[in-house]
Amino acid sequence: MTKPSLPDLLHAAVTAVGGTERPGQVAMAEAVAEAVEDSSHLLVQAGTGTGKSLGYLVPALAHGDRVVVATATLALQRQLVERDLPRTVEALHPQLRRRPQFAMLKGRSNYVCLHRLHEGVPQEEEEGLFDPFEHATPTSKLGKDLLRLRDWADETETGDRDDLTPGVSDRAWGQVSVSSRECLGASKCAYGAECFAEAARERAKLADVIVTNHALLAIDAIEGAPVLPQHDVLIVDEAHELVSRVTGVATGELTPGQVNRAVKRAAKLVNEKAADQLQTASETFERLMELALPGRLEEIPEDLGYCLMALRDAARTVISALGSTRDKSVQDEDAVRKQALASVENVHAVAERIANGSEYDVVWYERHDRFGASLRVAPLSVSGLLREKLFADRSVVLTSATLKLGGDFNGVGASLGLAPEGTEGEDVPQWKGLDVGSPFDYGKQGILYVAKHLAQPGREGSRTDMLDELAELIEAAGGRTLGLFSSMRAAQAAAENLRGRLDIPILLQGEETLGELIRTFAADARTCLFGTLSLWQGVDVPGPNCQLVVMDRVPFPRPDDPLMSARQKAVEEAGGNGFMAVAATHAALLMAQGAGRLVRATGDRGVVAVLDPRVERARYGSFLRRSMPEFWYTTDRNQVRRSLAAIDAAAKATEEA
Repeated sequence: MTKPSLPDLLHAAVTAVGGTERPGQVAMAEAVAEAVEDSSHLLVQAGTGTGKSLGYLVPALAHGDRVVVATATLALQRQLVERDLPRTVEALHPQLRRRPQFAMLKGRSNYVCLHRLHEGVPQEEEEGLFDPFEHATPTSKLGKDLLRLRDWADETETGDRDDLTPGVSDRAWGQVSVSSRECLGASKCAYGAECFAEAARERAKLADVIVTNHALLAIDAIEGAPVLPQHDVLIVDEAHELVSRVTGVATGELTPGQVNRAVKRAAKLVNEKAADQLQTASETFERLMELALPGRLEEIPEDLGYCLMALRDAARTVISALGSTRDKSVQDEDAVRKQALASVENVHAVAERIANGSEYDVVWYERHDRFGASLRVAPLSVSGLLREKLFADRSVVLTSATLKLGGDFNGVGASLGLAPEGTEGEDVPQWKGLDVGSPFDYGKQGILYVAKHLAQPGREGSRTDMLDELAELIEAAGGRTLGLFSSMRAAQAAAENLRGRLDIPILLQGEETLGELIRTFAADARTCLFGTLSLWQGVDVPGPNCQLVVMDRVPFPRPDDPLMSARQKAVEEAGGNGFMAVAATHAALLMAQGAGRLVRATGDRGVVAVLDPRVERARYGSFLRRSMPEFWYTTDRNQVRRSLAAIDAAAKATEEA
């Protein structure tokens, strides 16, 4: 039988989802097929509207090997599993003569735990924790959530938190879920045969395509014990997020509350001497943390070093004692022991990691208004880890709408542990970058406006000239504005100022759930939505209700961000340009994502306004501009006001018609 051609397969899949093939999608599919065939690696930038999901799914399914698709957002996971994969498999079945199976797999804490649901949370009398189902009043928010969770657990087929609508608070979910360390294991658990997490793993073992998230991919790479089944092809969608997700998974934290919980959980299960040793170390740590000032610790202070070694040694003693004692008087002893062990092992691991010290780690104190002080440790870079774990023994395709920064892929490539494109050598992963463009005509659909007449933003102080400019732009646009701010304080100040002088509704992130804010914004053309980081990447509002995207300033990392400043310093010490490699690249990625909020469909028109003159005046400005879509560029404020007014008038005429 002749092998079906890729163009025929792609045509069948695109028709099945009700789309039309685009040149960029075809180019992407061909490049993915080539990379999979050669067991090589590919970075492919595919703009909004390219149809990149089918651009990688069709060649991967056609190849026939097992594929893992890792995405950053829940929305894309759902789209793949509920829409794209079912239709694509159905469409390709007649030509492939097989029906590839697919499954979703996430970390264990994403699934409801039947043991915890039915037996309750292991009790901690000292904290007054209780069996939540017995004691949470049915009228309280927690009580209602828990009762709803119990009913839902009887109906759900997946036990997946993301299938529960509406959702519940983290506190409620924490009462009915366990981490992998707290899990008793299917063979020891009375509910092992019905376990939702185990069922998801079994489905994944049988599937040809496994859809997961970046966090589970990171855990699989870092922890050594494979969580994902063996696979030949890895596709990382939304790949611009991967480095930060892997960094998050590789970051350790110690807080007084967390250490105190570990003491309380272990105390009832070990001898008094072991418990007292951990209690004493915990109290010393708490006293030190009361005096902790936020910032990086380039060297571990002597008192902290001694305290961490005491915590490490005490935790090790408790771990040994937990393994050798049994206490039948403790109700549900196995679950209590497993939870205690997980808590103490975490304290031991983080204390030992910081006490040992590594030139490849960054350690810092952080202070939070609500949660107090914490001690954190993160890898200086994850590039070596990714090069070693990600690109070995399989073909890797990384795709996003923003991978090409400043005109090439090498900046993002370096963060992933890849040498510059075309570098030859043993143990050097071979890769190529491909920009398949976008179906949108950015030069005709959008304007990039930089307000070069404004004063350069300082670290502190109100920017009255920026607020005046913002008010005039919003009035010209008739609302329809997504305001992307570099800090929550700046977003709040702008909302407060403009609500007092504009007769236009302004929504502010934090005043309602993000989903509700975006729905309201999308439903009312006159409305504006202001917010910070999650809005730079998470908003998809095609049509006339989002015709002005404003960035208040270049979103450089905070100068006092310990991890970013340490990474910048490390690049400089190695002879590189730390500012460009870290701060400018971070800002370029966010600005590219933010600018991508404007044009979401072929009929969209509008303006991206950057209210920071450095994008025009500073030497790095051209790098930032080259990282954004190729909009028509201007610094003429009068031209932009006229354009916004014309776009607003056209939208109103269409609405009336």
